[in-house]
Amino acid sequence: MIAVDGLCKSYGSRQVLSDVSAEFPAGQLTALIGPNGAGKSTLLMLIARLLAPGAGTITLSGRDIVQIPIADYARQVATLRQMPALDLRLTVEDLVSFGRFPYSRGRLTADDRRAVDHAISFLSLDQMRHARIDELSGGQRQMAFLAMTIAQETPCLLLDEPLNNLDIHHGVQIMSALRELCDGTGRTVVLVIHDINFAINFADRILALKGGRVHSAGTVDELATPSRLSDLFDQRCEILNRPTGRLCDYFTKGETE
Repeated sequence: MIAVDGLCKSYGSRQVLSDVSAEFPAGQLTALIGPNGAGKSTLLMLIARLLAPGAGTITLSGRDIVQIPIADYARQVATLRQMPALDLRLTVEDLVSFGRFPYSRGRLTADDRRAVDHAISFLSLDQMRHARIDELSGGQRQMAFLAMTIAQETPCLLLDEPLNNLDIHHGVQIMSALRELCDGTGRTVVLVIHDINFAINFADRILALKGGRVHSAGTVDELATPSRLSDLFDQRCEILNRPTGRLCDYFTKGETE
């Protein structure tokens, strides 16, 4: 389990996170949601050790992460950041192979190749494994980078807006794959996501941030309510329960009162 306690982070005089405490249970998918500028990506990058907190602690299985050597941490936690517009002259297979660096340091073993093959097949990328990254669409690139993260075979995955650039079909494919990682292999997934309907239909838990603070946290059943979501986004939200899942209707005109 990952736990954060009293996390604070500032950029200059701007406070981004204030006294954030939360738990991310092992084997579950937790969605980080909230308005723009709420501090979601900053929290994820702190857990990934790509940023240092101004105050507070982060623990992994009860151990302060600053006490864990970086090489060991990379075998426990894999991170997918928001993808820049990169023109990489690499094939998909080459890119996914980078996920094995914490183990092989660039000299791939048979186990590494097995992990690469599995990640490519898991996301149905076999037909493009020899295509160059700079020849792919934005959504296809995102899938390739996610495959690289999965190939790292860590118990925990941190994903910053993994549905960026994806159409509806591929968005469902990705979320279904992440759900399978949790249910089938017991992996822990924490992701920043803006599509509230994906969050309330695929996640186990939700951590909602607003203004750099914890707005609410709990199971999807606890947080997927009109009152909580309307207050979080300052927008009227209705929850429609259907046989295939929940639907958050936020197209009502006007803000909450």
